[in-house]
Amino acid sequence: MTDGNSINAPPDEKSYDAVGPLSGIKVLDLGAYIAAPYGCSLLADLGAEVIKIEPPSGDTLRTYPSTLKHESRGFLGVNHSKLSVCLDLKNPQGLAVLLRLIETADVAVHNFRPSVPPRLGIDYEGAKKINPRIIYCSLTGYGDVGPFKDKAGYDQVLQSMTGIAVFQGKSRGFEEPEIVAGSIVDYYAAANIAFGVCAALFHRERTGQGQSISISLLASALSMQSTRFIWADSESREVGRDMRSGGITGIHPTKQGCIYISANTPHFWKSLCELTGLPEMAEDIRFNTLKKRAEHEAEIVPEIRRALKAHTALEWEQLFGERVPCCAVRAIEDMFDHPQVLATGLVTTFDHPVVGSYRGLNTPIKFGIAPGPAPFAAPTLGQHSEEVLANHGYTAEEINILLQQKVVIRGV
Repeated sequence: MTDGNSINAPPDEKSYDAVGPLSGIKVLDLGAYIAAPYGCSLLADLGAEVIKIEPPSGDTLRTYPSTLKHESRGFLGVNHSKLSVCLDLKNPQGLAVLLRLIETADVAVHNFRPSVPPRLGIDYEGAKKINPRIIYCSLTGYGDVGPFKDKAGYDQVLQSMTGIAVFQGKSRGFEEPEIVAGSIVDYYAAANIAFGVCAALFHRERTGQGQSISISLLASALSMQSTRFIWADSESREVGRDMRSGGITGIHPTKQGCIYISANTPHFWKSLCELTGLPEMAEDIRFNTLKKRAEHEAEIVPEIRRALKAHTALEWEQLFGERVPCCAVRAIEDMFDHPQVLATGLVTTFDHPVVGSYRGLNTPIKFGIAPGPAPFAAPTLGQHSEEVLANHGYTAEEINILLQQKVVIRGV
């Protein structure tokens, strides 16, 4: 366990003074992979105490391929600021431990298929009998009703199902569909989890009532496409739905590296033409609207790209300044030391008992009052099992029996 005096150590209730908006809220994270766990990490960023419940095999994300030794980079990225308890829920005694944790929890989050919680006795109906005030959030692939409710849902599966892969494809059709890298549906679902839980907590503050929350990857994938998910009665199936503006907007090669340019407004278009030495294009009536520039893309883009060969991407970024919205294409490694990222405090250093010191994302939301605790490293499997059980009234003898019977697993 990390040093209690470290800036990134788990907060000690007695010395805790960095109060966040959700300070005093206890969250049980029974999720795996990305969406549910990261949704709980977002709640931890707001000051909630998050207890991650893992099976003896651990969260599956721990086993994903990673170039980082000893731990999955993905697991570290979506599980910061949590305490880990390793429980065998297939064992009745392990299930009894979880039910005891539910008694005093404010929130429980999971991503089991709908048939699993009732079988274990930890569905919402079972949980609210133990704790009527609990906020119970279930994430599924497709929702908790309907013909797909028991199907396993994954980010890329939902991208393919909901049209994201088609729109991402180079041909903008079915010939070359592509997946958007980065598990975007999972992360949007995670944001929905945090948003939904906070709203339910606010409702409980007003009424005293707990409730269930249902979030799905399907709903998240369609929500991300609200500008496309519009179909007027008068329109055909083939109507264009994409929001890409066309024309010059996009990534272009330069003397060295690539640059993204967005010059949709008349002001930005004129500045782009002037700064690239093509002022006559700004005056050409064939190109004086965004729609016209999209129609003449094949004529405009080659001219712009020839002009861009005069400088590198970083040089153009400086030359365009505030006059043309743009950015040199960078690797994520460049973000760790980017002056804007550093100025806004988005990088922090974590201390992990196995990985050691590493840099990662600091709390992304900044509050003027109640800023929340400093984040701490993602836990090793079962790292806090004994500590959490002791805090929930288990005696040392009871904990030792559970450890010996492998109902509870001791971590690093």
